[in-house]
Amino acid sequence: MKLRIEAEEWLANAGIDQWRAPGFRDRALAKWQVDITEGRTWVVPDGNGELLGTVTLARPDLDFWAKADEPDSAVYVAKLITARAAAGQQLGGRMLDWAGAVARSQQLPWVRLDVWRGNTKLQRYYLNEGFEHVRTEAPPHRLSGWMAQRSSAVVLHADAPLRAADTPGLTS
Repeated sequence: MKLRIEAEEWLANAGIDQWRAPGFRDRALAKWQVDITEGRTWVVPDGNGELLGTVTLARPDLDFWAKADEPDSAVYVAKLITARAAAGQQLGGRMLDWAGAVARSQQLPWVRLDVWRGNTKLQRYYLNEGFEHVRTEAPPHRLSGWMAQRSSAVVLHADAPLRAADTPGLTS
């Protein structure tokens, strides 16, 4: 939760209206708590046990991914957050590569995600990480909906991979 609060503050200071909409925060945090409890959320600690990043490998969000998308063909990245202390270390990209490795281990061809429709900087980030925009959905009860995917075979940060054996805290 500390990483989430830090990210909320950083986004607000950057002028990005995300995660702070009235009523949204409590619902989002409750949903994230379920992911944590059910073992879908992973963390990356530094050498002192401080958390540098977190990522949730979520269930397909059926508000966005339809039957025609073959929702069971992917690992779904959600709530990827890196600490400001890890800025410049390509930790987010390395976590995406790790998610690809998880997908490959499950013989799944895709890593997918959806992000806030209004956060074009984040959308560009994912495009730069090898994702392709699939489409944008805009259900009235959701603010996310910019959907993207990349092949699970893509590895952009092979020089600094994250592996559970190398990062003992990379656990659910």
